[in-house]
Amino acid sequence: MTDTLSKVKLSQWDALLVESLRSLGWSDEELLRRVAEGDLPADESEYEFDYGQLSTLAGEQPELFRSAVTEGYQIKYNTIRGIRSWIAVALRIEPKLELEEGREAVEAVLTESQKQRLEGVLSFGWQITSGGSAADGGNATYRIEPVQR
Repeated sequence: MTDTLSKVKLSQWDALLVESLRSLGWSDEELLRRVAEGDLPADESEYEFDYGQLSTLAGEQPELFRSAVTEGYQIKYNTIRGIRSWIAVALRIEPKLELEEGREAVEAVLTESQKQRLEGVLSFGWQITSGGSAADGGNATYRIEPVQR
């Protein structure tokens, strides 16, 4: 809990931008350098990310940005669709989205380390519950849902 309280806070969109760049295989230092220099790719994914926003953030709040990249972050406020997107971008897993009123959740098969990584970035107000082990050894199905409905 203390670890989560000491992490810098990023918007859900900025977190997605960071994770999208990480998915290119860039090291923390390369990510920091390229964002600072504005040497950023054009995104052709379904999200159509504009990485220039990260250059602005890095220019306005360099210590916050450096800390988010090198030490981790917590998302300020998650939405259910944003959680689904974060899992898809950061973990490269396509989760299932449940939008039935009163049962809203994201369901994903994750390893223990993936679950821990997700727990570390989720904003307050969300919980991860186990739905049991999957047949593919060591992975389990998890539901990410609001703490209160």
